[in-house]
Amino acid sequence: MARWYLARTITVVSLTVTLSAVAVRYPNCRLPHPLLRPFRELGYSSVPVHWFHLYPVSMLNCYNPNENVHNKAQTSPYPGSKVERSKVPTDKVGWVVEWEDYKPVEYTAASVLAGPTWADPQISAKNFSPKFNEKDGQVERRSLSGLYEVENGRPRNPSGRTGLVGRGLLGRWGPNHAADPIITRWKRDSSGNKIAHPISGKNILQFVAIKRKDCGEWAIPGGMVDPGEKISATLKREFSEEALNSLQKSRAEKEEMEKQMNRLFNQEHFVVYKGYVDDPRNTDNAWIETEAVNYHDEPGETMDNLLLEAGDDAGKVKWVDISEKLKLYANHGDFIKLVAEKWGAHWNEDPVPDCHK
Repeated sequence: MARWYLARTITVVSLTVTLSAVAVRYPNCRLPHPLLRPFRELGYSSVPVHWFHLYPVSMLNCYNPNENVHNKAQTSPYPGSKVERSKVPTDKVGWVVEWEDYKPVEYTAASVLAGPTWADPQISAKNFSPKFNEKDGQVERRSLSGLYEVENGRPRNPSGRTGLVGRGLLGRWGPNHAADPIITRWKRDSSGNKIAHPISGKNILQFVAIKRKDCGEWAIPGGMVDPGEKISATLKREFSEEALNSLQKSRAEKEEMEKQMNRLFNQEHFVVYKGYVDDPRNTDNAWIETEAVNYHDEPGETMDNLLLEAGDDAGKVKWVDISEKLKLYANHGDFIKLVAEKWGAHWNEDPVPDCHK
């Protein structure tokens, strides 16, 4: 019996080390068999929890060696400006790689330097002593990915170099917490029957998407978490402001909207992802982290009583059919794919995806 336990322990530890190596070397590769799912719960596993959120154990998804953890986060010019980032080769993104000649561009937008209530002062400002990696008063400075390093008084992006220091358009030094509500329903015909895709044979899922005013890309209607605000409140507030234009509604309209919203947001939900987001606004010292949550309207009755109307940061809003052909802001497409998998909905027309070579 002792030998059996020893063998089992060695096997489990070996597999854990293997999974860790896969997570580091192939961050976009899924593990090949569902039987490996229990190992993500191992307390001594060094595989980051957020990695399993974004890349759940399921069918094998081939690794593309050209993919970079920083894709959107190396966008040039920086959004809303003419500032060009310093170029960062793929093999030098990680901080573990020494790069003495790294000279990133410094940039913080004027709108941030103006000192709005949602933004921190400059690090050098008097009476500003942020408590990084802690809950700093009402401001959440802890990262969903764990502890991050602070160098020369500035927090360092845990996912590596971006070619730009400062805060760009982001208000907080370190993690800037956001929330993304993914509202879904089944696509139905005039008789109320679910519509299946003609090739995959799977039912088509839809989600509420907005077209961002700042960049013109379609996205999940999310936004930043206010200091002291609960994530659940942010999810509800952002959806109502951007997809229902609640800020422009009368008191009576808001009360009726609130009733329908409570029906949707108080039901059982699916946490799709928690962690770092590959966002074009990220810098070496400030980055976006989000919690993406799916609220599914199975019968479709709740959303039928809510009229979509773009508001706040949204230029347009509509129901969008979910498929791999979607081109969405940041890595929102990854979140939507996980939702489609969760509900067994249509995603692509090929039964087995081709490997990237």
